[in-house]
Amino acid sequence: MSKSLLRTDKEIAEIYERHRMTVYRVCFAYLKHPMDTEDAVQETFFRLIRSNPEFASEEHEKAWLIRTASNLCKDMLKHWWRTHENLDDHPELRAGDMTEQNELLAAVMQLPDRYKTAVYLYYYEGYDSAEIAEMLKKPKSTVRNYLHEARKLLKERFGEEICET
Repeated sequence: MSKSLLRTDKEIAEIYERHRMTVYRVCFAYLKHPMDTEDAVQETFFRLIRSNPEFASEEHEKAWLIRTASNLCKDMLKHWWRTHENLDDHPELRAGDMTEQNELLAAVMQLPDRYKTAVYLYYYEGYDSAEIAEMLKKPKSTVRNYLHEARKLLKERFGEEICET
């Protein structure tokens, strides 16, 4: 018999366990709210089940999930409800309320989306600029520029010592 093209529940569960925290961190970096983040993570894995893409490797699988989660979050941020929401009514959404030890993470999350995504993938997930360029479908020089600009913004806020580590 030929192998089914659909993934089994076990295969989906394994993919979920391997990548759920990465997808959560990507979504949280965009949305900054735990409940919205959980919705985005759920929708990302639902899209995996629905579209059933073939992956060449676990890295390809991870890249697909990151790109899907990023695009989903961007769409969520464009939704009419978000554009009419008053953040002052939601103190939990303000990154400035994070503890001192998370100040750098808060600063990264306040970066513009194009910088935030590149910084996250480079520093937290360990991708190089060429891999990030492929994931984001941007030229390599654009990704390197995003990283350079993000470092410059972080240096302005924290000084030289924070960006050298």
